[in-house]
Amino acid sequence: MILVLNKPSTPPPTPERTSPIGLESYISGTTLISGDGPAWKDVFVQVFSRNHVQQPFLVPAVAEPLIVWVMSGSATVEERDLGGEWEASRVSVGDFFLTRSPAPYEMRWQADGDQPFQVMHLYVSIALFEKVAREMLGKASGNVTLKDISGGRDTTISHILSLLRGELVAENGGSALFVEGLAQSLAVHLVRHYGVADTAARAQTALSGSKLRRAIAFMAARLDQPFDLNSLAHEVGMSAFHFSRLFKKSTGVSPSRYFIRQRVAKAQQLLQETDASIIEIGMTVGYSSPSHFAQIFRRETGLSPTDYRRG
Repeated sequence: MILVLNKPSTPPPTPERTSPIGLESYISGTTLISGDGPAWKDVFVQVFSRNHVQQPFLVPAVAEPLIVWVMSGSATVEERDLGGEWEASRVSVGDFFLTRSPAPYEMRWQADGDQPFQVMHLYVSIALFEKVAREMLGKASGNVTLKDISGGRDTTISHILSLLRGELVAENGGSALFVEGLAQSLAVHLVRHYGVADTAARAQTALSGSKLRRAIAFMAARLDQPFDLNSLAHEVGMSAFHFSRLFKKSTGVSPSRYFIRQRVAKAQQLLQETDASIIEIGMTVGYSSPSHFAQIFRRETGLSPTDYRRG
């Protein structure tokens, strides 16, 4: 007699791309309701109750434009490119994420308090998006995609999604005519306010020179203050997640690392050009602890502040 031993099954690897329905299986939580009846041919809508704490997981890319809208609770949501640094967004009811990412990325979150953390996922069908873009932009419509937004707020989007939520729970699966009108209104709003040239979006692998200079100047003027990625990204009109991605492509280092290097470079200048004490110089560049300042300075230069001044 031959004994066959069943090996424990391992979960299949997360694919790089999936469909709106497929994405649900890669994010933990409970599906509360789904709009998949005949009224919902132009948009696919799901409402989820998410776990309060979500460990890092890979989010496959989805071809359809996706809006994630916070319906209940608040959380710190973090995103990063594969192997990159985590970028955080504080979100609460009404905030939204918009993505049409061609590549997978990682995500995690920590919800606050006792309120359930509930979100709506809304996918705009590719057919509707392309139809609206074509009617609004003509020949240029083939080159249009959408900006990526992390933790944004838009009263028009919130209003449309609130109405769609009402149709989700309406009798007979909602009014097809009303849902169609809302879907078209949403698509028009997205193209009008968040549309960008796809060729430019694909070609853009770094910050423009003007935005890079503005970001560096913003950091240089605030070396004595804690690093604030959200304020820095806001200064150049981008989300923290995508600003950090493009900044690193421009400079080779993350914004926080660049900020530290700016601090150390300023400290080097002050050590050589002034008679200020090392403690004073450390405080000038944002370090209230002399030992922490010395540790950072040595890590970046290979010397202690005292040895650097003597040298």
